[in-house]
Amino acid sequence: MRVLVYSDDASTREKVKLAIGRRPAADLPLVEIVECATQPKVQQLLDAGDIDVAVLDGEAQPAGGMGVAKQAKDEVYDCPPICLIIARRDDRWLAEWSRADAVVSQPLEPMVLADTVADLMRRRSATRLNAK
Repeated sequence: MRVLVYSDDASTREKVKLAIGRRPAADLPLVEIVECATQPKVQQLLDAGDIDVAVLDGEAQPAGGMGVAKQAKDEVYDCPPICLIIARRDDRWLAEWSRADAVVSQPLEPMVLADTVADLMRRRSATRLNAK
């Protein structure tokens, strides 16, 4: 399965990659991580329909993950599940507004992120409209 990791911060992308690993759970297939640092590239990848789960950094600049998530949920056909990384607990209401499927807080806890992505991967496997 292909997991998109969006952040303008290379260290955040690396932390997410390390937390997810090659397989976040034994019952899931291997993961191909697709890194992205810009909003236009995220949109291009999501529009192509080859992403199974997206992990978006809510603190990314200039386009934050919350706005990117909202746009994707509004505009992308069969939008994959989205996990949003937030820096402040008070940002949860914005995460709900963005229609993210899951939210994890910074500092990132690898097991929490891996379990969250695994749950989203299972959901995607069960609900994907244009199965490969």
